Amino acid sequence: MTKIKFCGLQTASDALHAASLGATYGGAILTSSIRQVTPDAAREIFDAAPELRSVGVVARESTANILRIAERAQLDVLQLHGRFSVEDCAELRQEFDGEVWFVIGMDENIASIPSYWRELADAADALVLDTSVRGQTGGTGRTFHWSSVAQEVSDMSREIPIVLAGGLNPGNVSSAIAALHPAVVDVSSGVESAPGVKSPEKMTAFAREVLSASIV
Repeated sequence: MTKIKFCGLQTASDALHAASLGATYGGAILTSSIRQVTPDAAREIFDAAPELRSVGVVARESTANILRIAERAQLDVLQLHGRFSVEDCAELRQEFDGEVWFVIGMDENIASIPSYWRELADAADALVLDTSVRGQTGGTGRTFHWSSVAQEVSDMSREIPIVLAGGLNPGNVSSAIAALHPAVVDVSSGVESAPGVKSPEKMTAFAREVLSASIV
């Protein structure tokens, strides 16, 4: 069964609804974004739904600061966006008492996986494939070429869990699962009624589609 991560949670009610739908992960944005929350706010959100594994999306800064953020937010997973090196990831994985996920930006116009993924796989607990638009990942609302990288993703999945992000919504997530069979599907803007505002109805529809696709 493909697991679900609802990202960009901003309220306790978002987290409670995500948990009620059987999501495994809840994500909070702890870096510059319209969905950004403070570490203390993230902790309150996650405290409302302890069934969810808490994921904090962070950008490149000192390891010490990231670890402080993780402690205040009581994170289970660090999701690294931005210009992190393999060494940064390995250091955080050693110091942080949880999982470290490394984001690989997938150019929407290039149908291939960056060749450095194997180095990252040795340093991370999971790899997040997220659409990159002009160098920006996260919240783009755009997909990449799923079918063109299906064999590469299949090969990757034998070595490390793959989290699929970028442009997912209730209308396309079943196709994404059929194409790539990711361990986790990660959605944010695709289940919103307005930027940063989660729609309970869209969250429910998304979870229903994931369940249906996973049973097939």
